[in-house]
Amino acid sequence: MKKKQLYIKTWGCQLNQYDSMNIINILGKERYELSKFPEKSDILILNTCSVREKAYEKLFHLLGKWKNIKKKSIICVGGCVASHVGVLIKKRAKQVDIIFGPQTIHKLPNMIDEVEKKGNFLINIKNLTNEKFKRFKGFQKKNFSSDISIIEGCNQNCTYCVVPYTRGKEVSRNLFDILKEIHMITKFGVKEINLLGQNVNSYRWKDKDGHIYLFHDLLRIVSYIKSIKRIRFTTSHPLKFTKNIIQLYKETTKLVNFIHLPIQSGSDRILRKMKRSYNISKYKKTIKNLREVRPNIMLGSDFIVGFPDETEEDFHKTIKIIYELDFDMSFIFAFSPRKGTVAENMSNQICEKEKRRRLHIIQEIIKKQVIKHNENMIGSIQKVLVNGISKKNIFKMYGTTDNNRTVNFYGDKRMIGRIIEIKITGFNSYQLTGKTVN
Repeated sequence: MKKKQLYIKTWGCQLNQYDSMNIINILGKERYELSKFPEKSDILILNTCSVREKAYEKLFHLLGKWKNIKKKSIICVGGCVASHVGVLIKKRAKQVDIIFGPQTIHKLPNMIDEVEKKGNFLINIKNLTNEKFKRFKGFQKKNFSSDISIIEGCNQNCTYCVVPYTRGKEVSRNLFDILKEIHMITKFGVKEINLLGQNVNSYRWKDKDGHIYLFHDLLRIVSYIKSIKRIRFTTSHPLKFTKNIIQLYKETTKLVNFIHLPIQSGSDRILRKMKRSYNISKYKKTIKNLREVRPNIMLGSDFIVGFPDETEEDFHKTIKIIYELDFDMSFIFAFSPRKGTVAENMSNQICEKEKRRRLHIIQEIIKKQVIKHNENMIGSIQKVLVNGISKKNIFKMYGTTDNNRTVNFYGDKRMIGRIIEIKITGFNSYQLTGKTVN
């Protein structure tokens, strides 16, 4: 039986990337073969992200291109945009056959079969279970670092965020399913995992005996898996970054020397308007406690500039906290109003020109601090997970340090998949260069 050609386009965060991998697994390599060419494909899938306003226009722009190949293809739109606006996609793009949400990807095989047989439009974007994880069939490609989703949704209801509307309330994944997936992927050589969720430190799962496992329990259990050498997680909420989590940084070296902890603003007044549920003093105390047990840990974050009613004073408080806490690689966004959120209708919206100005200032500050951190690493010995051959030089390898840096160095294929010691000799922008030790 000839395999059908499957083309999948993914936008957005690591959760979306993970979902797309799951989609490929669920559809099955027995029936489908991945294609690089949408015009030659039988099934076209677009897995969307709704964090930025431009994502919507990107969606319809691409669907416009796909309209010309509609006659022989089934077009599917999934992800957060699909969950957020639903059937409105069909009204604007008649060529769409299927609309599915982040929690209904496991229903895609049956939906595709029905469209093929009957030709009718289908939409299914609501499902509050973790059934999609039970349909996971295996690891698709060999890699030495892998994402594992542990929790869906978010209960924080920040005034600017659409996640509670697109991915729903928090639903924690079965602990034993997580461990089963980790053990499965280690057979393919995985040595580093990244635990994923909108708010991983809200993880809370109860077993059949009523025992409750929290995020720090999950981290400790995963750290006992011998074949896993490194553990990352993203993203956390400062409100629930507990002492128990911090204690684990003292107990195990498997937790890497980089933490991504979104702060969003350096102004308590703006944090209240964002409904972030913590203040700058609490955030600073968390970082202080963390650095007491891990003095060399790098700190990355998220920042939103130009939030409604953000004054120049508020903005300078954000600049101050960036210098004070010495943030490393971070994500900086200009505020973009999302449909249906509280912030969309807030007064004193900041003009686009001013938002861009503030964005550029923060980006430059972070860039300079990243360079400073790179300079400080020169001469140090770093443990590097070797991922493969450098794309720019076939005689070089590349890998990642545990503080979130890519390192390029001369080596050979036998190093791939191993953690080796590299002496840092220089850097180019955000990437380091080095040489092997011994």
